[in-house]
Amino acid sequence: MSKTDMPAAEAKDSVSYELAFHVLPTVADGEVSAVFEKIKAAITQTGAELIDEEAPERFDLAYEIIKYLEGRNRKFTSAYFGWVRFTAQVDQLDAINESVEGMNELLRHLLIKLTKVEEANPFRFHESLEVKRVENVEEDKDESSDEEEVDEDVDTEEAPEEGGEETEETV
Repeated sequence: MSKTDMPAAEAKDSVSYELAFHVLPTVADGEVSAVFEKIKAAITQTGAELIDEEAPERFDLAYEIIKYLEGRNRKFTSAYFGWVRFTAQVDQLDAINESVEGMNELLRHLLIKLTKVEEANPFRFHESLEVKRVENVEEDKDESSDEEEVDEDVDTEEAPEEGGEETEETV
């Protein structure tokens, strides 16, 4: 059998992407917005069109991230997280990725292609952190007394203690 190469699929329409990133916590608070603008400029310079964004805000990371900086490994437990959504041609992605990889202010980044569902329902990370997930609910006294009545009606047999002797003797 001969080996045939399939031609690469070329996207004629723009495809939606998301670039999520962590800005180093060593960047001053006032400079984070400048880094964010630099990222957006790197995307738009390739001809891509910005759709949506979430400005970076500082938060604690779930685990330590180690990055080689200034001649040594440094550990980070917090970062500024943000994302940018944009539409671009497939051939523009390499230029965008190269520009972002060259930014020393970033701890890490991730470029993904969005599905139609993700495109229609953007997840707002910082807003989700503010939502209260757990609430204490006080039990009504009527409900707890009903449960006690049910418990009293249930027959329970006593099981012999583990490792203990049975009280009845066999002949």
